[in-house]
Amino acid sequence: MRTFLSLILCAAAAGCAPLTPELDKHFGESVRVMNAQQTLAPEASSNTAVTAMDGRASHEVMTRYAKSFATPTPQPNVFTIGVGSGK
Repeated sequence: MRTFLSLILCAAAAGCAPLTPELDKHFGESVRVMNAQQTLAPEASSNTAVTAMDGRASHEVMTRYAKSFATPTPQPNVFTIGVGSGK
C-alpha cells in the first residue's frame, strides 16, 4: 500500500514539473532576432546632425509640393489604352 501511495505522489509531483524548460528559456528569442535583422541602421537614433537647405531652395520645394495637390493628375481613359489607329 505504501509503495502504491508513494508511486501516486511521485506521479503527482512529476505533473507539476515544467515540461519544456529549454523552450521556455528561449521564448521570444526568434522575434527579437528578426526585429534586429530587419533594422536598417540601429545607430540612427544617435545621429543628431541636421542637414539643411538654404531658404530660397526649401521655399521653392515646398511651393511645388503644395501645388502638386492643387490639381490632380488626369487619369487616362482605360478604354483607349492599347488602341491604335488601326492602319
